[in-house]
Amino acid sequence: MEITKQQYEYSLNRIEELLPLVTDETPASDKNAVELAIVSDIVEAYEKLHFPIAKPTIGELISLSIEEKGMTQKQLAEKLGVSPSRVSDYVSGRAEPTLRIARAICLILGITPAAMLEM
Repeated sequence: MEITKQQYEYSLNRIEELLPLVTDETPASDKNAVELAIVSDIVEAYEKLHFPIAKPTIGELISLSIEEKGMTQKQLAEKLGVSPSRVSDYVSGRAEPTLRIARAICLILGITPAAMLEM
């Protein structure tokens, strides 16, 4: 079933109305909780189709992970045993890390190998 823009917009508005009425203590069988689940599914399906989120590039993944760890590119370079300019090349997309370096990046930054390989 194709979800229309009008159904999507109605669902967004209804979510705003329902959120204050449904808490963690609200039973799943409560009519507001049920309706919230349904309109949330509608919004999710519409957005997945019309506003897909692109997978991050290797550079974006590295950059975000460096930031999350509170590190600098220079600190990552030291841990990897490569030059800071080389890490900059990975982040900017000018170069891709070798398999050995990619593995080390995953270990240091806590990136799953699957996430790194999906690029």
